[in-house]
Amino acid sequence: MAVPQFKRILLKLSGEALMGDERFGISPQMIRYVAEEVRSVATLGVETAVVVGGGNIFRGMAASSHGMDRSSADHMGMLATVINSLALQDALEKKGVCTRVMTAISMHEVAEPYILRRAVRHLERGRVIILAAGTGNPYFTTDTAAVLRAQEIQAEILLKATKVDGLYDSDPEKNENAEFVKQVTYMEALKRQLRVMDMTAISLAMDNNLPLVVFSLNEKGNIGKVVCGEDVGSRINSEA
Repeated sequence: MAVPQFKRILLKLSGEALMGDERFGISPQMIRYVAEEVRSVATLGVETAVVVGGGNIFRGMAASSHGMDRSSADHMGMLATVINSLALQDALEKKGVCTRVMTAISMHEVAEPYILRRAVRHLERGRVIILAAGTGNPYFTTDTAAVLRAQEIQAEILLKATKVDGLYDSDPEKNENAEFVKQVTYMEALKRQLRVMDMTAISLAMDNNLPLVVFSLNEKGNIGKVVCGEDVGSRINSEA
């Protein structure tokens, strides 16, 4: 039986990951697949927190570039993450996983407010927590929110699940000669502008020495492999 190498993790999922083969919104097949991947880790006894983006529904930065007020656009993006979080909660609970959605923007009728001590208590009781609405503030991405929450709950590692199998020196979907980067320091990631996460998120992880792993969500079992110490994807940490 696989033995987890971490007691507490934070998993960052992009909103686009939930689209599957759809062009917009949430793919029922994909949300069930993601829920099964999370369930497989939770059943190992790993305390699991999840942060989901909202780019499959609304992207604040894109809207602001077309003239919308940035604060309004970002708040709309935060609400999109709540929609995704509720969908993931439903899929997880259908698989028998006890979950709580906690939001940085108060909406008591649909989710709990994010309170650190309550979040940690849920984790200690074996519940998967889904942390929605980013930081609750505009101008901060869900990547930055994921690093912030990982620090607050004292997660040992942040797992970033993406559409590609790790870090590249350029976009592999646009450049067929893009070079795979297996391991890199925070500072080198900043200098080379390896944009798998925004610069604020990487800087915050560097300041607090939070290791990051970037890997493909589409390969079944990858989350469990990372948690159990297998060499999957790319790593960003303090030592190359």
